[in-house]
Amino acid sequence: MPKIIENGLVEEFKDRDSFSREELFDFFKHFEPDLKEGTFGWRIYDLKSKNIIKSIQRGYYTISYKPKYIPEISGDLLKLTKVISERFKEIKYCLWDTDWINEFSQHQSGKKLIIIEIEKKFVESLYFELKDSFRFDFYLNPDKKTIDFYISESQTPVIIKKLITRSPILKRTEKKTKFYTPLLEKILVDLFTENRLFYFYQGAELVYVYENALKKYTLNYTKLLSYAKRREKEQDIKQFMTNHMYHLVKDIIE
Repeated sequence: MPKIIENGLVEEFKDRDSFSREELFDFFKHFEPDLKEGTFGWRIYDLKSKNIIKSIQRGYYTISYKPKYIPEISGDLLKLTKVISERFKEIKYCLWDTDWINEFSQHQSGKKLIIIEIEKKFVESLYFELKDSFRFDFYLNPDKKTIDFYISESQTPVIIKKLITRSPILKRTEKKTKFYTPLLEKILVDLFTENRLFYFYQGAELVYVYENALKKYTLNYTKLLSYAKRREKEQDIKQFMTNHMYHLVKDIIE
């Protein structure tokens, strides 16, 4: 594909949060009036492979000027993931901590939670394995009372719970250790869904977090809403984004 066309495409859509497949097809038709659908599919593939555009939902794209969300791993997380990776090889899990949210929040929380999710049948085994290896306060599938009376008072609480199937997670490698962290799409849905556990990121703060995340990073809304659906919150999150940040999602949320 000629560079002049690629540059023209970026110039055409750079100020748009998103654009449709039909709009992209019309753009190419100016240069290739006889463009066939099959050839157009290869044009899209080429643009993606060069990281010029990214899919954000089926049939919708954005210019790839936003960075990919890959937060730094703290020393505590790295220590935990080394043990998990050694003891639970080939098992799907993910971990993160709420310090990551400070990048998006208006008020910096002094409270940090470490969240570890693993395949359902390994939840208890992981809990006892880590409890014997670390001096953190570990909580297994905490209920309302545990959250309100214990986790809220704990200095460094570590929450262990099951990983929902087909959760959007990313495989990473740090210091020769392979592990998984949640994608930003998963974190946003979890913050919304588990409002009691993440009580310090609710209300106006949650709106602030969502807006900043949507502005700073490219999100795959198909993944976000698909995961939200598995958590039975798809319509609620759609309504939340429509009510509070319609200008950012008007081309995506129907």
